[in-house]
Amino acid sequence: MDAVRVALLREVLAGTEWLGATRRFAGTLRASVVSHGGGLLLVGGPEYEPWHLAAHLVDEAAWSGTPELAPTLVRQDARPSDPAHLAVGPGRLAAARRGETLLVVSPTEPTASLLEGVHDARRAGATVLALGGGAGGGGEGRGAGELAAMAHEVLAVPDGAELDLDTVQHLVSAAAGENAVPSPARGRRRFRDRLSRLADELTAPPPARW
Repeated sequence: MDAVRVALLREVLAGTEWLGATRRFAGTLRASVVSHGGGLLLVGGPEYEPWHLAAHLVDEAAWSGTPELAPTLVRQDARPSDPAHLAVGPGRLAAARRGETLLVVSPTEPTASLLEGVHDARRAGATVLALGGGAGGGGEGRGAGELAAMAHEVLAVPDGAELDLDTVQHLVSAAAGENAVPSPARGRRRFRDRLSRLADELTAPPPARW
C-alpha cells in the first residue's frame, strides 16, 4: 500500500477509533526503539510471517531517518541456507536483552513455544508489543490472552473487525515513520522522495517476496 492509498484510507477512517489506535501504537513502537536504541525484533507464528510489515518498516526507517525502525525478522522455520535477513530463527528471542523491542504480530493466539520465547525476552528486559488477533479479543485495546498479559502495549485486531490485520499493519508502519518532527526543508525533501518512490512503484513490476 503506497502513501497515497494510506492517506485515502485515513480519510475514510477519520473519526473512528482505528486511526487514533494505530497512531498511538505506532508512537509507542517508535518511542521504544528510539529511546532504547537496542534494535527491533519482529516475529510472527509458524503459519504467519510478517515479512510484509518488515519490508514496510525498512522503507519507513530510511524515509524518516530513523534506522532503529528497521527490524530483524525472526522466523519460526528459518534455515542457515536462507538469505541473511531471512535466516534469523526463534533462538534470537532467547538472546534478547534489555533495551531491545519485540513486536509480535499474529492473527491468532501464539503457540506455546512462541509464548515461551516472548516470556524469555520480557524477562530479559525487552519491551514487548503485540499486534493482531493473538493480542486478545475486545476491539482496539488490551485483550485477555497470554500474549496480551505479557505485552507492554497491545493493538488487538479481532475477527470481524472493520479492518483486517494487513491493513492495520500498513497504518502502523506509515505512522511509525511519521512521528518525527522534521525541519521544513527535510519535510519537503521527504515528500518529494515519497512521490518519486510512488512513481517508481506504479511503473515497476510486482516486487519479489521480501
